[in-house]
Amino acid sequence: MPVHLSSLLLLLGAAVITVVLCRLVKLPAMLGYLFVGMLIGPHALGLIASSEEATHLAEYGVVFLMFTLGLEFNLAKLKAMRRIVFGLGAAQVGAMVLIVIIGLVLIVRLNWAAGLALGGALAMSSTAMVSKLLSERNELNAAHGQNAIGILLFQDLAVVPLLIMLPVLSQPGEAMLNALGFAALKIIVVLFLLLNLGQKLMRPWFNLVAKQHSSELFMLNLLLVTLGIAWLTELSGLSLALGAFLAGMLIAETDYRYQVEDDIRPFRDLLLGLFFVTVGMTLNFGQLADRWWLVLIILVILLPLKIAMIAGIARWFGASAGVSLRTGFALGQGGEFAFVLLTLAGSGKLLPDPLLQATTAAIVLSMLATPFIVQHSDKLVLRFAASEWMNMAANLHQIAVRTMQSQGHVIVCGYGRSGQSLARILTEEKIPFFALDLDPEKVREAGAAGESVVFGDAAKREVLMAAGLMRARALVVSYADTHSAMKILELAHQIRPELPVIVRTYDETDVDKLKNAGAAEVVAEILEGSLMLASHTLMLLGVPLNTVLKRIRHVREDRYQMFRGFFRGTTEDLEDNASQPRLHTIHLNGDASAIGRRLGDIGLAGLHVEVKGVRRKSMPPTQVQDELVLQENDVLVLLGEPENLAAAEMILLQGS
Repeated sequence: MPVHLSSLLLLLGAAVITVVLCRLVKLPAMLGYLFVGMLIGPHALGLIASSEEATHLAEYGVVFLMFTLGLEFNLAKLKAMRRIVFGLGAAQVGAMVLIVIIGLVLIVRLNWAAGLALGGALAMSSTAMVSKLLSERNELNAAHGQNAIGILLFQDLAVVPLLIMLPVLSQPGEAMLNALGFAALKIIVVLFLLLNLGQKLMRPWFNLVAKQHSSELFMLNLLLVTLGIAWLTELSGLSLALGAFLAGMLIAETDYRYQVEDDIRPFRDLLLGLFFVTVGMTLNFGQLADRWWLVLIILVILLPLKIAMIAGIARWFGASAGVSLRTGFALGQGGEFAFVLLTLAGSGKLLPDPLLQATTAAIVLSMLATPFIVQHSDKLVLRFAASEWMNMAANLHQIAVRTMQSQGHVIVCGYGRSGQSLARILTEEKIPFFALDLDPEKVREAGAAGESVVFGDAAKREVLMAAGLMRARALVVSYADTHSAMKILELAHQIRPELPVIVRTYDETDVDKLKNAGAAEVVAEILEGSLMLASHTLMLLGVPLNTVLKRIRHVREDRYQMFRGFFRGTTEDLEDNASQPRLHTIHLNGDASAIGRRLGDIGLAGLHVEVKGVRRKSMPPTQVQDELVLQENDVLVLLGEPENLAAAEMILLQGS
């Protein structure tokens, strides 16, 4: 039955509303699509009957998903992480498949082919969800983050042979072995032809198309290559998805990989969303209600058993108890490719329909639970791993010992390029600093070179305290991660609300959000890059240097509070001027004299001190008026010369 316009509009409307709600509660859009399919499908409200054409269209979502996987297939990355990928990853997938095969054969009395299909599906984890959660927590470079990414890489690779094997596993014994052997022979021939002839043809062909400078032609060529190779593999008796994976591998070797990835994303996301909707439409709530116990059993296999199994394997490979548990908590859920494999198993009648229904429902529930599990993973690790307390205490002791003698230092959160550049400038100015970073290799190399940097998560209260937050002059978040910066700002505001915090961000989207959270200043990369671009352009066009500096100065004065009032002239040298105006923050504690008084009545203007901002949680920091009544725990940002700032502080705190 064809998909009518009214049904399509209903589907699109329900998908948009549900995905928006998922974004608001920080859940993957995939869960929204699955929920839409469950809600409007034939087994729930019945607003859309199951459509064979829609299912065929949705299969192309899997094609583009596999194509993207092929684009990301990087031999250099696999080689660098080979111990984790082919050791830890292979052990995880193999153990899960073996456990499920034994369970199904001995307990449920199904054959090993059904166990392979179900075990392969349950072995998969959600690459999109895990990478997003780890990135938000700034843990991609941590030991458990590297373990999780390595296992996910092997899971993605394991999908390819499973796509070849599952369609032929439903055949009887000897015919199945012959089909598997013939499929292996075909894949060897196809791989040989594509990787030898394809690589020689792909680069010059894409160069020829790109030289025409037509985005429409480039997109048409991309669809032709992707779907053409997928069609060839289907003609040879293999799957469309495998052909798309090979097409992605070929294009990844050209210079157009990133352009192709951006161009293909809209098609992939749209059709993949439709695929997840069709998966949701297959769920029968009546069957699930009758077999809730089966859903619960599979959910137990997916979450507690899979978490424990991954943690045990990671421990066997030499990881600490804490790292092993965190790896397990990150990968306990099912993933996108599980639905792909279950769809293949269902079409080949490898698994009974009730088991397919229960497995799909359990995977959805496991994905819903994952954000909450990862969010509380630190507390869970401390509860289950006694050695983690010792490791944490030792790390905090190391940080505290390194900073014990520091007074008036700058805490630098993140020791990437920006953090290292800042550290060098601070060193030249003889300003002490202390850096925290979560990349153990970077910390090891920098520490060996004598740099003042240690391993630690700046978004944790105990780490900031050990780094000497109570004695620091300033705190700098040197990496562009708003989510992590918000955590650090919240902690800094709770512990030392008067401490100036400078935050780096990518663009100006989150500037107000970060300032409202207590940042003294927010530096946007794109703005600073555009200022440098503009200054070089103006100078090359013959604009006088003083005019260029004046123009850049005006832009910075409008954008940054800190630059206002610092410039008396474009050529004046202020380097040795001891009375140069500077910023100073004052925290109004409970005994401060200024509490309850209007800002205009205090008389700071008579001291030539300007109030640049008042930080208060209920008020944006830019709203400074004479009528503002000061409250307890307000933080005033003042600009003035040192002796005037000292007098202003005395008036605000003591009243004289």
